[in-house]
Amino acid sequence: MCGRFVQYQGLADYLRELDAEQDVVSGYDNSPVGRYNVAPGSRVLILHTAEDGLRIDPCHWGWAPFWATGKRPAPINARVETVTTGTFFQALWPQGRALVMADGWYEWVTDPHDPKRKQPYFIRLKSQAPMFMAALAQVRLGLEPSEGDGFVIITAASDQGMLDIHDRRPLVLAPEHARAWLDLELPAERAQQLAREQCLPVEAFEWFAVSKAVGNVRNEGAQLIVLETPQATLF
Repeated sequence: MCGRFVQYQGLADYLRELDAEQDVVSGYDNSPVGRYNVAPGSRVLILHTAEDGLRIDPCHWGWAPFWATGKRPAPINARVETVTTGTFFQALWPQGRALVMADGWYEWVTDPHDPKRKQPYFIRLKSQAPMFMAALAQVRLGLEPSEGDGFVIITAASDQGMLDIHDRRPLVLAPEHARAWLDLELPAERAQQLAREQCLPVEAFEWFAVSKAVGNVRNEGAQLIVLETPQATLF
């Protein structure tokens, strides 16, 4: 995780849930984003803090430092256990902290009897509230996208029932911790502690089998998250 997610509400809906005190200096409207199949390599609206304040900007999903560019596909995720101490993401930590606003994500479970058969699941908060995935991003502002810009979603270990779906999950923060994550004055040590200790527990989530149509990145629309079987038994 995370290889595909959903971002369909209006920006004001996410900001209302975040309850941030700062104004968004980049401006926004509340037209539904309407993306039900966000894939790596696409440009995604993310929330980050620049010198002039809080901003919402499109950013490429995937990032690698300049010295690793072209050697392999740019990572789309970063493990919370190593992201703050390793060298690969050193250019992004800690000043590149950002949030990915989402309504849920997808995971695929392989049939143990047939590796070619996979069942997609949609995972969301039980409250069905917007969620905030901790991320690291490089965003250089300008009229055109900047080469080298991008973001990665931070992941944590799954536990309990969610292990049946996948052993990793996005680092989803409660609104108060998400606000702190965006605060550039938050010391790096405190941000690291927040990332390692404040991921929402598995009990906050629910997951459902959904249509295999989500496997094709060209497929879009609310029908992709029509829930078929709550807490479905795997195969």
